[in-house]
Amino acid sequence: MYGTGLAKGLLLTLRHFVDSYVDDIRYGFRKYHHSTDNFGVRQGTKTKGVITVQYPDEKVAVPERFRFVPFLIVEDEDHPTRSGKDWCTSCGICAKVCPPQCIWIVRGNDPNTGRPVPEPEAFFIDIDICMNCGFCAEYCPFDAIKMDHDYELASYDRTTHHIHDKERLSKPNSYWRSIAPTRAYEEMLVRGTWEHIDVAKEARRGAARSRPAAPQAAPQAELAAPAAASEATPPAESSAAPAPTAEGATPWSEDDAKREERRRKALERKARRAAKRGQ
Repeated sequence: MYGTGLAKGLLLTLRHFVDSYVDDIRYGFRKYHHSTDNFGVRQGTKTKGVITVQYPDEKVAVPERFRFVPFLIVEDEDHPTRSGKDWCTSCGICAKVCPPQCIWIVRGNDPNTGRPVPEPEAFFIDIDICMNCGFCAEYCPFDAIKMDHDYELASYDRTTHHIHDKERLSKPNSYWRSIAPTRAYEEMLVRGTWEHIDVAKEARRGAARSRPAAPQAAPQAELAAPAAASEATPPAESSAAPAPTAEGATPWSEDDAKREERRRKALERKARRAAKRGQ
């Protein structure tokens, strides 16, 4: 029957309208008091009816995957070895994949050698151009750039406040783990550690260098044993014995005449194939 969907929609709107007043009477208008607990009740699952958020005194909690202007992750101040160190290596991938091209990076150089170092000397993002797509955070190979939850960025001075520099973009790793604990944990599982990728690599190299060299003595002793045995055998027997080879390799037991014959036949086959291609 025509009009049933419209009628259901109007009934739903009417029910929300009535529930709003019923809920106000039940709470005695206490839920509009500026209190954190009351606001939590209004945002809970038991609340019914239409709710008005008294912004800016009250703010609705944003979801964990909410994304706004990006920011750069740096190590916490209490990190034992990399206090305040940048995760960004200034590779430039974020600037390349940015659709509106609002990211500018200046790579740092070593003052002694003049060679580039994997650290950004300057990093700028124009938030008026940024479309908050999240491509920079998605394509970053070092998890060094993330999308922030801070959306209150309005101001009257565009030049000063709307072009964020490296100092304003840098935020500690603990901040990212506080606003997005689930995503930070998922990235840790993929990365294999809570630390930066370079820190994990250095730790593995250090562990490899600190291993004892005792296991390497066994292969040398095994190679020395056949050598000693060959010295102890007579010359006639040693010429017939095959030379020691690596594990898995096939020993060469043919003499020079047979090797020359195989080489000649191979050359003949190669010449015949070349003649056929020429025809």
